[in-house]
Amino acid sequence: MDSNLSRFTNPKGSSCSATQNLYVANCGPAVGISFEDIKSFFSTFGEVVGIHVADDSGTRVIVCYSELTAAEAAFRTLNGCHCGALGGRILHIRYSILQLKQKVNDNDSLFVSLVSSELAIPGIHLVHDFITSEEEQELLAAVDSKPWKNLSKRRVQHYGYEFLYEVNDYPPGIGLSPHIDTHSAFDDMICSLSLAGPCIMEFRKYLLGSCLLRKAIFLPPRSMLLLSGEGRYSWHHYIPHRKVDIVQGKMIRRCSKRVSFTFRKVRSGPCKCKFSQYCDSQKDI
Repeated sequence: MDSNLSRFTNPKGSSCSATQNLYVANCGPAVGISFEDIKSFFSTFGEVVGIHVADDSGTRVIVCYSELTAAEAAFRTLNGCHCGALGGRILHIRYSILQLKQKVNDNDSLFVSLVSSELAIPGIHLVHDFITSEEEQELLAAVDSKPWKNLSKRRVQHYGYEFLYEVNDYPPGIGLSPHIDTHSAFDDMICSLSLAGPCIMEFRKYLLGSCLLRKAIFLPPRSMLLLSGEGRYSWHHYIPHRKVDIVQGKMIRRCSKRVSFTFRKVRSGPCKCKFSQYCDSQKDI
């Protein structure tokens, strides 16, 4: 269900030329219908090669067939009809046009891991329920009692060295740009505790400016993410800027607030890691 190389538009009206891709409204995770159920149902008309999120609402999807005749059959049979297999919902369908795009779309259906073993990046570990609900409320009350420093899209509080950005407050929809924490500034281990709201963190492996690999993991409230070794030194980490995340076919809206505690130790001396192509300490060696 990956749409990295394409995007879809929905022509107004049903009189446009038929295509292999159907825009289906009143159908999706927000109304309790998973991608798996959608694919199973629409596969009765022919081979479905992809199910894609049409927008952030979670109520509209793009169904892609391998054959035009299958899309036409599904359109004729289902448009405007009650579908008992999909909760009795009335589907509103249009043909959708596939267009090439030049860059990765943050809203595509990248598979999202729930545990770090699924992510399979050396050095990245996620610990669920690292603190209790009571401890979470105590920490949130503590940071809210102190002044925040406003950045361009989020707020921070500093503890110790100001460069650390150790507490971040994320309004809904605001994420974090892809980056690797500076090698020369911080030691190997970086820990990040998520409070209040959930989000997806994506990891990207780049070579010569191009993204080679993309993986993502779901960070629930009260979880602790540990970054070390390869995962810390050579993978960019990133929180997409959006208000709705799709996690294994389910729509999860971001809360009105998310706070992260990020713990780093200041490095003494240059970094000597084995990931020299990403290391600012070893650029001139």
